[in-house]
Amino acid sequence: MQLVIVESPAKAKTIEKYLGGDFHVLASYGHIRDLPAKDGSVDPDHGFAMSWENYGDKGKQLKAITDEAKKATRLILATDPDREGEAISWHVQEVLRAKKALPQTVDRVTFNAITKAAVLDAMAKPRALDEDLIDAYRARRALDYLVGFTLSPVLWRKLPGAKSAGRVQSVALRLVVEREREIESFVAQEYWSVAAEMEQGGQGFTARLVRWKGEKIDRLTIGKEGDAMAAKADVEAGRFTVEKVETKPVSRNPPPPFTTSTLQQEAARKLGFSASHTMRIAQQLYEDGAITYMRTDGVQMDGSAISAARKAIAERYDGGYLPEKPRQYQTKAKNAQEAHEAIRPTEFGRDKVGSGDHARLYDLIFKRALASQMASARLERTTIDLVDGTGQHALRATGQVVIFPGFLALYEEGRDDSEDDDSKLLPRMAEGDAPAKKKVTAEQHFTQPPPRYSEASLVKKLEELGIGRPSTYASTLQVLKDRDYVRIEKNRFFAEESGRLVTAFLERFFERYVSYDFTAGLEDELDDISGGRAQWQAVLEAFWKDFKPKTAEVMEQKPSDITAELDKFLEPMLFPPKADGSNPRACPMCGDGQLSLRGGRFGAFIACSNYPECKYTRKFGQPGGKEGEDTGPEVLGQHPETGQDIVKKSGRFGPYIEMGEGKEAKRGSIPKDLPDGEMTLDWAVKLLSLPREVGLHPETGKPIVANIGRFGPYLLHDGKYGRLSSTAEIFEVGMNSAVAKLADAANKGGRGGASREPLKVLGKHPRTEAEIKLMAGRYGPYVTDGTTNATLPKAVEQDALTLEEAAQLIDARAAAAPAKKGKKAPAKKAAAKKPAAKKAPAKKKAAAE
Repeated sequence: MQLVIVESPAKAKTIEKYLGGDFHVLASYGHIRDLPAKDGSVDPDHGFAMSWENYGDKGKQLKAITDEAKKATRLILATDPDREGEAISWHVQEVLRAKKALPQTVDRVTFNAITKAAVLDAMAKPRALDEDLIDAYRARRALDYLVGFTLSPVLWRKLPGAKSAGRVQSVALRLVVEREREIESFVAQEYWSVAAEMEQGGQGFTARLVRWKGEKIDRLTIGKEGDAMAAKADVEAGRFTVEKVETKPVSRNPPPPFTTSTLQQEAARKLGFSASHTMRIAQQLYEDGAITYMRTDGVQMDGSAISAARKAIAERYDGGYLPEKPRQYQTKAKNAQEAHEAIRPTEFGRDKVGSGDHARLYDLIFKRALASQMASARLERTTIDLVDGTGQHALRATGQVVIFPGFLALYEEGRDDSEDDDSKLLPRMAEGDAPAKKKVTAEQHFTQPPPRYSEASLVKKLEELGIGRPSTYASTLQVLKDRDYVRIEKNRFFAEESGRLVTAFLERFFERYVSYDFTAGLEDELDDISGGRAQWQAVLEAFWKDFKPKTAEVMEQKPSDITAELDKFLEPMLFPPKADGSNPRACPMCGDGQLSLRGGRFGAFIACSNYPECKYTRKFGQPGGKEGEDTGPEVLGQHPETGQDIVKKSGRFGPYIEMGEGKEAKRGSIPKDLPDGEMTLDWAVKLLSLPREVGLHPETGKPIVANIGRFGPYLLHDGKYGRLSSTAEIFEVGMNSAVAKLADAANKGGRGGASREPLKVLGKHPRTEAEIKLMAGRYGPYVTDGTTNATLPKAVEQDALTLEEAAQLIDARAAAAPAKKGKKAPAKKAAAKKPAAKKAPAKKKAAAE
């Protein structure tokens, strides 16, 4: 019997159908082991020796593989055709060797598509494991571990509120933060445009002013309304005739088939997919045999695929759409590695696959690959210059006409941001024609700051800089989101306060390691290892000998000294010069205090030097106190019963109300669904009166209470919860409605009657595809895949929980579940819960990535 190992059960099932009865195909479910999330997993003092640890949730798969390997005459490692696939095969081989279960014959096979022909062809051409790729994997894994587990503790101790730092993650974050700074420092410039709406032969068109008073007009030339109105009057008074008509043929060639990064970019632009979602769907299409391997830098297609594409084009379109010779593309990406084929359909006669997002992504891949072999589009670009009788003023109209669509008949590449593209049709005109002038307009404009990065444009920028690898971009961007260093609004990245602070810290104390050139250069060295041109331990040694002393130097500094240095470093952003020339650090509350950056348990903030006498604070991320600056307490009025002042304040965690002073003071946050401007005395009195007792439950006689909690407004009765829709409902809900809501929550909630609305949907389980949700339970937050529930260990912050960490908790809980079955005696085995708690350090592991 011959044992074949692949990553996923879906892939195993498909491949086993193609092979004969002598083959048994098993899945490893991805990586089977990794570096333990603890100090010492990589030992720089002993040749960067690595201590690997099997995943706790892979015990069942490893046992099955080991049992079958002992009976097999040959082991065929058929994992994915890239560095990670090579690493998985190597790990399987090493684990079996340690268990003395390695068959005498071990072969490695790779295929770029899961089709019968590709699989059988690969089986006929086995090879040995690629040691260079394995060394490159070890170097990359060790490097990411050393950066994460050396730099992250520095952050935790010296920068309160920071969660992690990673080699590629930190540089990607820097790009987002730098764009945020560009936008904030941008000063808009006013300019005006003058244009005439004209008509020739019954067809209208627009011509813009390009020369005025004999001077050339650029976009920013006319900067004042007075000049714009004068220019408008001159155009209105002039009689314009056609001086020149220039027609220029233009050819547009089709873009090449998708690579990993271009697929992520185009799916983000056209389908609104995140990079991680795109890769997840592409993985499933690959495993279903619909497309070729989706982690690639290559843009070339196999000769047989090109022939199939040309045949499909000939069947769909007439001969003009098929170029005489097949198109050949060359990879231009910096540091192109492991150049497999481009991403393409396995069959060009199959234009539809699946449904929903699978169908949409496949359609994109199919059209792009097919269009790449189609004829060029031919266009005609026309420019018409019109001059008035004095020759001092000139207008220009431009447009283009598609003469032959070529590949545009099937596919047109999207754009990250809108660009001026004057593609309007123009009427036929000749020199001497005098088109009718219908209307002249003068419009005011302002220059715009550079746009924030979208996933597509950020991936494109990372690739241009040679930072990271396309196959890792999805996980890199996901880490930034999971750590709350960035947020996504309208498909754009916004830098959060924590992300800005971490970036400032790294720029000030670890500038070299977040520089674009250094990071790209390190990628070159890693690629040299995979190409056999460098020794992996030598590359790590060169990095470590400078990096380790630098982290030790920063670790020795006091947190207060770190904060003081950051205060100086960030002064231009936090305390920009004021228009009136006054001191930008002057406290707006007490007048004589000086503002400076402070570090607290929950992160950085701006505070007055006269604390505690002056309690002025504002958020770290408000440059110069903009966007909601705390201008001091506002007295809303006196409480009708106590007569005490109720004061509205703004703290590090947002606006709140306070009545009284010191330990006896009563406080309440202003709910997000209640706009700050609506915080009246009546609302303040209501909020300070919480919790509100709705009444006694008619069945139990126990009180029903309405209140605001960590996750919003709720009802509480006998330890069971029901969710309310708004803050207003807390004060409006009556007994009948409250009883109904609690009953509904109990029916949906299962154990404990907790509300079943998820706190967060984390995504699909990477191995079972079940949707994983973060839930609020009676005994604390937990994660569930619909079948297995796993309580979050105390060491794991629910806001920082990643999909992989949740999946590991669920897998560990599922593996431990059988120990709870049977009689009461074994129920004492609290150890059954240990696997889940053991995964708590997975938070650190993610930090290292």
